[in-house]
Amino acid sequence: MRFLVTRPQADAGEFKAHLEGRGHRVTLAPLLDVSFADADPIDLDEVQALIATSKNGVRALARDPAFLTGRHLPLLAVGPGTASIARSLGFGHVVQGPRSARELVAIIAEAVDVNGGSLLHLAGDKLAYDVAADLQALGFHVLQPVVYNTRPVEALSPQVIREISRGEIDAVILLSPQTAGIWANLVRVHGILPPARRLIHVCLSVAVHKALQPLGEVPVAVAKEPNLDEILAAIDAAAAKWSRDNFE
Repeated sequence: MRFLVTRPQADAGEFKAHLEGRGHRVTLAPLLDVSFADADPIDLDEVQALIATSKNGVRALARDPAFLTGRHLPLLAVGPGTASIARSLGFGHVVQGPRSARELVAIIAEAVDVNGGSLLHLAGDKLAYDVAADLQALGFHVLQPVVYNTRPVEALSPQVIREISRGEIDAVILLSPQTAGIWANLVRVHGILPPARRLIHVCLSVAVHKALQPLGEVPVAVAKEPNLDEILAAIDAAAAKWSRDNFE
């Protein structure tokens, strides 16, 4: 099966490898550009622990002068991917939490002292889930500087447009409402709505699916939970159905 992967460039390669390991072909079409320029300064004074709900948050601190101090603080990371990159970049005390930011809140509440100092969330400018709000409701003081920014790409590449138009892509993978909205806009801008609507839209969550409403009715497969294992399970299920529909 032929998949279009829309993850940002820095993370697309790993996802591509997962799919190719399952025997699929992959075209990359990042829909977001990630920038660490113009980010908020990171001040770790009186911070007892760090929270990372994305790999880019970890990458941002590793680029900042505050990394010399920050790498010695406990870092509570969402999922194995974020935890792994934190360790590879030199963070010495990494606590690997569940694969969703919502579930990470309970781990943080158990792991750190509510009276022990501030928590600092290494946040992007767009939040899929606001861990700071939940932690503040539990009595924690949470700092949330924007340490990286995301910007939508302005166009799909000519190669991607050509492959979609020719029916050379079978499915597109969308992992956030933001990228789903960008996708819906770009296929209309490029005039490829009819062939794009034939693709299976594999979505990380119901919220991602809802962001596709401007496209009208499209084939959809939604992960049962918003994490890597479940999105891969949704991909496997979509591929099995596609194979039955096309070869049986």
